[in-house]
Amino acid sequence: MVQPVTAVFVMIASPSDIAEARQAVYTALARWNETNTTTRNVALIPLRWETGTVPMLGGDPQAIINKQLVDKADIVIALFGSRVGKATPETISGTVSEIETAEADGKAVHLYFSSAPHPNNVDLDQLKALQDFKAEIEKRGLYGSFNSPEELTAHVWQAIEHDLGLLALTAPQATAQSRGARLLAQPGSERTSETDNKGRMKTKTHHWVEIVNQGGEDATEVQVTNNDEGVWLRVPENTVIHAGQSRRFPVMYSFGGSEDPTITIAWNDSEGQHENTFHIG
Repeated sequence: MVQPVTAVFVMIASPSDIAEARQAVYTALARWNETNTTTRNVALIPLRWETGTVPMLGGDPQAIINKQLVDKADIVIALFGSRVGKATPETISGTVSEIETAEADGKAVHLYFSSAPHPNNVDLDQLKALQDFKAEIEKRGLYGSFNSPEELTAHVWQAIEHDLGLLALTAPQATAQSRGARLLAQPGSERTSETDNKGRMKTKTHHWVEIVNQGGEDATEVQVTNNDEGVWLRVPENTVIHAGQSRRFPVMYSFGGSEDPTITIAWNDSEGQHENTFHIG
């Protein structure tokens, strides 16, 4: 079936040291499309220098990237690990150049810094430059942090929903959607340091799934089904998630389970019964 959609271009900007995080953002955009494009007539198009640039001569490489990708982007997701990146003739790094170019054009720019431990072979000069840049950003706006691909995925979805609201791209669907409940599920995690009974410090990862009702009506008789072995998500039987409400439920993963687990959420509203399946890996 052919369906007209509005394309929103999302650039993924980062130095080369966090390939896993870059892939997590790419996957998050793909999953957003799987869940939302059909009903909201919006498609997120990821832009990455690896696949989106055309080799050209006649200028500074970063200026060419900015022209081919940043100028095309509607939203920029910028990620940092332990490096600020390679310097350009104009700025301290290519990623910083992309951020400043997008910001100057009035585009939505979201920065996320990894809070995971740095590698043993970290470049101290790069780390110092990154810390200085982070301190500068604190004076200019807000940034986010992440310590896992799952947490980053949740942040990306939140940023995208915020930006789409400002762009008013979902306005034509608002009237139809407001009559019912619309549930979304996002995985998340955080690491905490805890002391055991012998006084030893240990790191523990807590996982959760956040269920958000983005519709204009309460979702009643909400039921969650775990579709994969090795995943245990407990949601009270026949619970209610109110319009605009976000509820977080703990989830446990065991070894031997699926690498890409899913859950199915069923609920009722004034329009009847609904069901949707979400990836929570």
